[in-house]
Amino acid sequence: MSLPKAELHLHIEGTLEPELAFELAARNGVALPYADTDALRKAYEFEDLQSFLNLYYELMAVLRTEQDFADLADAYLARAAAQGVRHAEIFFDPQAHLARGVGMGTVVDGLWRALGRSEATHGVSTQLIMCFLRDESAASAMETLEAAKPYLDRIVGIGLDSAEVGHPPVKFREVYEAAAALGLRRVAHAGEEGPPSYITEALDVLGVERVDHGLRCMEDPALVERLVRERVPLTLCPLSNVRLRTVDTLADHPLPAMLDAGLLCTVNSDDPAYFGGYAGDNFDAVCRTLGLTDERLRELARNSFTASFLEHDEERRARYLAEVEAYEFE
Repeated sequence: MSLPKAELHLHIEGTLEPELAFELAARNGVALPYADTDALRKAYEFEDLQSFLNLYYELMAVLRTEQDFADLADAYLARAAAQGVRHAEIFFDPQAHLARGVGMGTVVDGLWRALGRSEATHGVSTQLIMCFLRDESAASAMETLEAAKPYLDRIVGIGLDSAEVGHPPVKFREVYEAAAALGLRRVAHAGEEGPPSYITEALDVLGVERVDHGLRCMEDPALVERLVRERVPLTLCPLSNVRLRTVDTLADHPLPAMLDAGLLCTVNSDDPAYFGGYAGDNFDAVCRTLGLTDERLRELARNSFTASFLEHDEERRARYLAEVEAYEFE
């Protein structure tokens, strides 16, 4: 669906399509344990979040140079633009690269080769959000924040991702306080596999401005009331939820009930190479399966720009919102 939209929950490493993975593996002399792209695609059947993460980190081995990261980002931006994405706030996982001996500068400079020219090349404005791996230590997160300081002219905020259960937000209180002192925006994954209390903790302890996923808020009516009252955005990823078995089928997804409750929901792709679709594909899927009206889809698109970190450029945000209103559904 080409309805103009912002993508606010997108892991750039999760856009690594099998074809590009094999291309980069050949370029860098990395042997992948799969015979071909078809064999690799068959590995994209996941039992839960951890089974996905195992493959996700394994394939990162092909990302070695600035050009690799630039090619990865360019490929995503081309696909996103074709599906109506006008603005993308892109996550990256530096700890996963630093652990392999790939420096922060290689990652950020490589991504920025693509992001810095994205408006001219793809018509997509971009921002970069650095995520911490919650199953790593808080000390490692603080070291990563320190390593990122020379690159903060290109990093707008921080996030928290990877295995959620057993790693509550409070674990990262100090690094979030340090990031806030640096003027960085703050988001965090919460309430995907973890309980609703993780959402509350992310708000109260980490001071997050957006909650990534957050669908388990529906188990706590008082939390829903608070999220509505405070207009806290939720960056939902419907196809991801199905592939990781957070919901049994897309027909079971709580998105319609969340919208009916007045929550500020957005629809995003998460790790689209692994989960079966980019932003427009997610819009198509929820439209088809959940029976969302054109006005509901327009609401989701409006929400995406409202929830974006475009406060520094309200003129741009207003222009994008006008594109949403002018869009004609087929």
